Amino acid sequence: MVNAQLVSMTGFAARRGQGRGYAWAWEIRSVNGKGLDLRVRLPDWIEGLEPAVRAAVAKVAARGNVTLSLKIAREDAGEALRVNAAGLDAVLEALGLVKARAGALGLPLADPTAAEVLALRGVTDQGGETEETAPLLAALLDDLAPLLKDFAAMRAAEGRALATVIVGQVDRIAVLGAEAKAAADARRPETERALNDNLARVLAGAAEADPARVAQELALLVVKADVTEEIDRLAAHVEAARALLAETGAIGRKFDFLMQEFMREANTLCSKSGNAALTRIGLDLKTVIDQMREQVQNVE
Repeated sequence: MVNAQLVSMTGFAARRGQGRGYAWAWEIRSVNGKGLDLRVRLPDWIEGLEPAVRAAVAKVAARGNVTLSLKIAREDAGEALRVNAAGLDAVLEALGLVKARAGALGLPLADPTAAEVLALRGVTDQGGETEETAPLLAALLDDLAPLLKDFAAMRAAEGRALATVIVGQVDRIAVLGAEAKAAADARRPETERALNDNLARVLAGAAEADPARVAQELALLVVKADVTEEIDRLAAHVEAARALLAETGAIGRKFDFLMQEFMREANTLCSKSGNAALTRIGLDLKTVIDQMREQVQNVE
């Protein structure tokens, strides 16, 4: 029994918090990916937030397409809105110039409403954009830690579920490999008879055939029909898979490469089988390996 400790690249966590006069909501989710692709949607006015968030996520996720977002707002929106007098004067002056120029060109413009003027950039200050953000940054990072803990816990739980499935699939491949060996042993007399018959026909039809060339062709036929190496390599791959499952850390890339080796042996076994029973086992192997590859693609 393998003590598998896989981590899945699939995960999700959300969290709400408040402090320093703000309320916020975190959300993080991930799916499988070739490497760590972290995309963040964060307020740009909190100095140092993005690099700190990226560093924290990298400690709990080695692979996956990860998306993290933070929505933040003043708890008292009324206090957050302040008119920037200098900015208002500049905007009004610009609006006057635009209106005068448009009128001169025969393009009369309607007067903007007060709400529309307030919505223009630079007319108001939104709290955090002008205040010291270090205390808020510290509060956010304190709240980020339990979010990432929940996120990592879900990925670990998903990994345990993956491990149960993959361990069963590895065991099934081991069983099919043993069946393939038994089927190959059972077909050996039939294969030898077929080779002898073919050799007899060749010798009967070519009295002056070169014995060395005949021996070479016969050896080639024997090699093409022999599946011992493929079955042995399948058994070795099973042991390698079990060893990987016993490791900790990010093993997904190694496992994905191993799946290619599994499939290569199964394909060769099918192409060389020359026997209905062995072909059926080879096809069953390909099915299980393909199913396992789908699971492995979610392993970190």
